[in-house]
Amino acid sequence: MHDLKALRENPAHYDASWALRGLSAQTPAILEIDSRLRTAMTKRMEAEAVRNSASKAIGAAKAQKNEAEAARLMAEVAEAKTVMEESSQIEAVAQAELDAIIQALPNLPDLSVPVGDDETGNVVVKHWGTPPQFPFVPKDHVAIGEALGGMDFEGAARISGSRFVVLSGQMARLERALGQFMLDQHTEKNGYQETNAPVLVRDHALFGTGQLPKFEEDLFKTTDGRYLIPTSEVSLTNLVREQIIDDERLPIRMTALSPCFRSEAGSAGRDTRGMIRQHQFWKVELVSITTPEISEAEHERMTASAEGILEALKLPYRRMLLCTGDMGFSAQRTYDLEVWLPGQNDGTGAYREISSCSNCGDFQARRMESRTRAKGEKATRFVHTLNGSGLAVGRTLVAVLENYQQEDGTIRVPDVLVPYMGGLTHLG
Repeated sequence: MHDLKALRENPAHYDASWALRGLSAQTPAILEIDSRLRTAMTKRMEAEAVRNSASKAIGAAKAQKNEAEAARLMAEVAEAKTVMEESSQIEAVAQAELDAIIQALPNLPDLSVPVGDDETGNVVVKHWGTPPQFPFVPKDHVAIGEALGGMDFEGAARISGSRFVVLSGQMARLERALGQFMLDQHTEKNGYQETNAPVLVRDHALFGTGQLPKFEEDLFKTTDGRYLIPTSEVSLTNLVREQIIDDERLPIRMTALSPCFRSEAGSAGRDTRGMIRQHQFWKVELVSITTPEISEAEHERMTASAEGILEALKLPYRRMLLCTGDMGFSAQRTYDLEVWLPGQNDGTGAYREISSCSNCGDFQARRMESRTRAKGEKATRFVHTLNGSGLAVGRTLVAVLENYQQEDGTIRVPDVLVPYMGGLTHLG
């Protein structure tokens, strides 16, 4: 999770970094518990040494028929065992306290991350494309989808409740086309390996990527103790857990199209209309496992790969560098891509997040015990992990519907998707 040795050597750096995320000083409590833990460990180990030495000496004393010395040594062993038991109990309590604090503390932000309390502190890095101008007031995707008969929220609600949708006909095919197009782009042009991994995972996998223990309320849990993945970042990143990977195998780049499941417990009241924020959705995920030396360059490469999808679809977007107060728990640096949605805000339009690409440094690797080793070296070090959306398929469908809507109510199919749509050029 965090390097305790580095924290002991420079606690001020850790407190200053966490302060940028809105946290009070954490290191005084950590160091106090750590001191208790190390003292207990030392006492236990010293007592073990006394017990082992005295136990060996008992036999020699008895062989010499020195019963007084044997009795003294046995008393010494008994005392050592008492110290060991007491120290082990103190150690267990201190370790649990330390884990509870450390496991709940987020990654340290990179020095390049702007300081801010919330999304208002994010910085626009670039714009791409020009928002379309319509000779009519553009509709949002809900009005478009329902008018075309391919988007049914009421039917979904009868089956599953709110924040679900049923897509049908050409609309369902368009969503499928988007996912297949993204996979083809990332595997054929961007060098990612297509991977189909489980969508049900154990708690240790979610701990590894940082969703547990802090964000359990946002997850769906099954009756046998498994969880539905909130993103295939969890499955893909954990493929290297508890592994030592040769440097020459890195970077490892993986992509997957999977369903994702989120309870959205922390977003009550936000985006309740339409497909922007759903409990179940499809997403194409990008994951990279790298050496520390190239993780920054890999972050730029991953973000450019996600941007390439938007550019191929000719969807206007902007890249945002997230501030310290808006970054995710596991990230040390994050870019958000926000696509232009002309139907939002009663037809005035708005940029909305469609991808988030993060460099997590060695934060997740420490939780997963994932290391790398240079050829010919015995020493290992933690890998760096990165993840990003390439892209969220449902939100991309929303963007296509709103940006490609026509005055007659039809939707023009983006040129790159026409082959995936069997030659269909318009919906409706």
